[in-house]
Amino acid sequence: MYNYIKGKLAERNPAYAVIESHGVGYLLNISLNTYSRIGNDELCLLYVHLVVREDAMILFGFADQDERELFRQLISVSGVGANTARIILSSLSPQEVIQAIGLADVPLLQKIKGIGAKTAQRIVVDLKDKVARGMIPQEKMGFLHNTKKEEALSGLIILGFPKMLAEKALTKIIDKEGTDLTVEELIKMALQML
Repeated sequence: MYNYIKGKLAERNPAYAVIESHGVGYLLNISLNTYSRIGNDELCLLYVHLVVREDAMILFGFADQDERELFRQLISVSGVGANTARIILSSLSPQEVIQAIGLADVPLLQKIKGIGAKTAQRIVVDLKDKVARGMIPQEKMGFLHNTKKEEALSGLIILGFPKMLAEKALTKIIDKEGTDLTVEELIKMALQML
């Protein structure tokens, strides 16, 4: 029903954000990942997923479409509700969740509050093929031990940029700016070049 909400960031805390758009304040439940990415910018855009229950209509907000898609994949698993999916995305970065699913790392998923052995196994079984096929190419697996450049490269590939072009852009940026940039800064600068 909704794709995104863009407006003034009226309130922000680790559990939710309020975005005022055209005189209406929308309360969006967010993950810690999204919380850290939206910062204190006055203007904010969050991608939305609407959960309709018998007693409530709840909006969930995401910093990017990839996190929202992963959220949607997680809630498609039997036994994983919207709040559980949000806890998963707050405990691990989307890349770590994708890697855990792709590598069938059930023990890592079990460390998340509210995820037992059966639920973790169900997540891996139900989503492994989807993660391998549609959400992320196999060449992008192995996020946890990457350098900043490799993480930024993986992010750009996820966004749909060709690997060689993205790699050239990142190399130019690092040669010019140095290695002190964060992954987010590298990606933002590369997006301006691509």
